Amino acid sequence: MTRRLTVAQALVTFLAHQYTERDGRRQRLIDACWGIFGHGNVAGIGQALLESEGALPYLQGRNEQAMVHAAVGFARQRDRLAAHAVTTSIGPGATNLVTGAALATINRLPVLLLPGDTFATRPADPVLQQLEHPGAGDISVNDCLRPVSRYFDRITRPEALIPAALTAMRVLTDPAETGAVTLALPQDVQAEAYDWPEEFFADRVWHVRRPAPDPAATADAAAAVRAARRPLIVAGGGVHHSEAEDALRALVEATGIPVASTQAGKGSLRHDHPADVGGIGHTGTAVADELARAADVVIGVGTRYSDFTTASATLFAPGVRFVNLNITSFDAHKLAALPLVADARAGLRALTEALAGYRVPASYESEYAAGKAAWEAEVERAYAVADPGARPGQAQVLGALDAVVGDEDVIINAAGSLPGDLHKLWRARSRRQYHLEYGYSCMGYEIPAAIGVRLAAPDRPVWALVGDGTYLMMPTELVTAVQEGIAIKVVLIQNHGYASIGGLSEAVGGERFGTAYRYRAPDGSYSGDPLPVDLAANAASLGMDVLRARTAGELRTVLAEARAADRPTCVYVETETADSVSGAPPAQAWWDVPVAETATRPAAVRARRDYERHAAARRRYLGT
Repeated sequence: MTRRLTVAQALVTFLAHQYTERDGRRQRLIDACWGIFGHGNVAGIGQALLESEGALPYLQGRNEQAMVHAAVGFARQRDRLAAHAVTTSIGPGATNLVTGAALATINRLPVLLLPGDTFATRPADPVLQQLEHPGAGDISVNDCLRPVSRYFDRITRPEALIPAALTAMRVLTDPAETGAVTLALPQDVQAEAYDWPEEFFADRVWHVRRPAPDPAATADAAAAVRAARRPLIVAGGGVHHSEAEDALRALVEATGIPVASTQAGKGSLRHDHPADVGGIGHTGTAVADELARAADVVIGVGTRYSDFTTASATLFAPGVRFVNLNITSFDAHKLAALPLVADARAGLRALTEALAGYRVPASYESEYAAGKAAWEAEVERAYAVADPGARPGQAQVLGALDAVVGDEDVIINAAGSLPGDLHKLWRARSRRQYHLEYGYSCMGYEIPAAIGVRLAAPDRPVWALVGDGTYLMMPTELVTAVQEGIAIKVVLIQNHGYASIGGLSEAVGGERFGTAYRYRAPDGSYSGDPLPVDLAANAASLGMDVLRARTAGELRTVLAEARAADRPTCVYVETETADSVSGAPPAQAWWDVPVAETATRPAAVRARRDYERHAAARRRYLGT
């Protein structure tokens, strides 16, 4: 039997019948479709969504990049077992997807992109918004999405949709392959009818497996750990994606091995667990980084070892041995490790069994317990408010929020100076509370991602923490939150500039050039008075309820009011200026940002000397 539908109608119908299953729990794979319509998709995917009468729910966005961010936030909250689709027109709507697609693929999070494309049949050439390439007639702007997609196909014939759609679902649901998946849809093909086999529209369940590690590899890994006196676990985002937190806790309680976490892995253990030593790397805690420097075996679980984690290959000692548990062979083999290619939960359980009877020396447990207590005192110092009548620093904002939230709250951030402060200071209370996008560190992610998280978990309070720089890049989805009644909470911190890059600029001899939001001074620099920009009024004009906290003393009360609100609410707080924003402890490890080798300005000359000193400590980890 066949059913006659357009390509767009067939795709929407197909997507409405896709499911995932893991551990006996089944859910829809494509939960909804975000869309902004133009001539490249309004009569195709747009008409098909209307025709489906809600079989695939539609969500209206304001910016194509932001729609992808919302989809990514949703997928992460759902442990990569459910995703959203995003449809756009051709031209700028399609190219606006590129940043979001890169973020999704770098962070290994599934999102289905359905950009319109130019005519496959070329009845008029060029059409509006078409990129003409003199040397290739089959190139369109959608080809920009190829390098940032885990799978890309252009559907130039109706029958080509069947294998492409099935492959797209396979990639989206494969933990080792997932990321952005793009099906480019020429606008004429979207509207073309075809007789589809009914089997194409049957319910299809994609089973997300938990592959176990090879027994010989497990034995080798266990032998390496048993020989260690100072092992350290580095927990990455794979712990969360695999729902492996309980398995990790069982391992560390049996062995006493401490756990440091990447940005994506923070919260793998509760902050108050004795074995949790906090963040690792450039934005890590003193205790975690000191343990890393002296570790003889490092067990990486679901981490890709970014340069922030390894302090640009200067953190771990020469001769250290790595054991890497990862669902992808690519990541498991990094740093010449003993690889355990497996699901994180299955691998941790196998390793726990293989390590039966092993425990680290009691002196080691006492050492990291003392370090943890010392760092907790640093957190208290950073959170403390000396003058309730003054403006708070950024650390005091986090301290006030820490006092207000519960275990169920979700804290979202991606860029600026906040990720470093959060990684060092935040007390993660539950497995999905700490939501930092730091694979791509994309300004503008926070607000749309908060919408996606709230859609995935409507019973959880969701906070988007944004600075003024991030807010000015992408406040558009506040309108979406207001339209849909999605009660996100936005903490908008006004510090008059790019605080993070300002600090980095100063450290590398850039003298904070171009990082302050100020009027031009007579010498041409941006060193005049702060700009009279009222971001709170802007948020209110977009429909948000806005609460202003003028002093550190008011802040906790205002945050508590926002948490209780059932409407989209913005807490606006002006902190100290961008050159003194943080108040958190300084970096505990290096990060490699090259400094000018020749310069005349004294700041750059000094920074180059410091750079050469740190760079001399870089090393290759080649195993034995």
